[in-house]
Amino acid sequence: MSKKIMTSAESEKHLVVFQEKAIRRTWHNEEWWFSVVDVCGVLTDSPDHGAYWRKLKQRLISEGSEAVTFCHGLKLEAQDGKQRVSDCANTEGLFRIIQSVPSPKAEPFKRWLAKVGYERVKEIENPELAGTRARELYQAKGYPQAWIEKRLRSIAVRGELTDEWKERGVQEGKEYSILTAEIARATFGVTPGAHSRLKGLDKVKTGNNLRDHMTDLELIFTMLGEAGTTEIARRKDAQGFADNRRAAREGGTVAGDARKALEAKSGKPVVSKANYLEVPVAATALEDAAVSTIKSKAAIRKKLGESKT
Repeated sequence: MSKKIMTSAESEKHLVVFQEKAIRRTWHNEEWWFSVVDVCGVLTDSPDHGAYWRKLKQRLISEGSEAVTFCHGLKLEAQDGKQRVSDCANTEGLFRIIQSVPSPKAEPFKRWLAKVGYERVKEIENPELAGTRARELYQAKGYPQAWIEKRLRSIAVRGELTDEWKERGVQEGKEYSILTAEIARATFGVTPGAHSRLKGLDKVKTGNNLRDHMTDLELIFTMLGEAGTTEIARRKDAQGFADNRRAAREGGTVAGDARKALEAKSGKPVVSKANYLEVPVAATALEDAAVSTIKSKAAIRKKLGESKT
């Protein structure tokens, strides 16, 4: 189970936060690659982070700097929810790029980046740390304990599904997104995008992961839809995208039928406007990639208190 939690945490946690600013990342060639544009946004006050990076990139190329050679075009989720190619760099590449950005935040960012890399190494050595770290981050954000347990279980269920997709020839990225949307549409009667808009997540730049804003019931039915899809794919030995798309619709329909039955009995819709946007995000706690050293809630509260002073 610990391995599943780690695997799905990698797919779910594609955002990290430095001083309350989100930085997109993706797992590639056995290491994290970070959005260079997002890093420029963190380090500078430029109103157009993309333009800043394009000018910096041109200057580095003209100077013959090797920093740009460390960048690769990788797909990241854009603000519209679509996967778009963006310049990304690994830890070594970012260190080189940061040297060219005049910013008082450069040194704190380098320390933070080093901790992020160390955190990943420790997770590989001990996969249970990924689940522990996720729990502590949610606690630091102020989520209820009962919700945290459901969220972590949903991560494990999601990991089992994506592992199954990988083994059955489904391609990561676009195909995963399409199958996920199929399950969600059949489960809730709305697309993930419409679900996010209902919760007002389209109006915020960070902290807008839909699953992090689901109610207990929404998480439960999400798990049912994805667990059902996994089971159907196995039973029918679904191979490739088309077969697994049918399995996704069938798995989502199982959850959707259960949702409708509950709504008929309770008289209340499961899909809710409720979200966790009001949950305070403590910059210091999120920046500290060595969260596993925080041993208790009391220590977390102390850490949060320090961040406000």
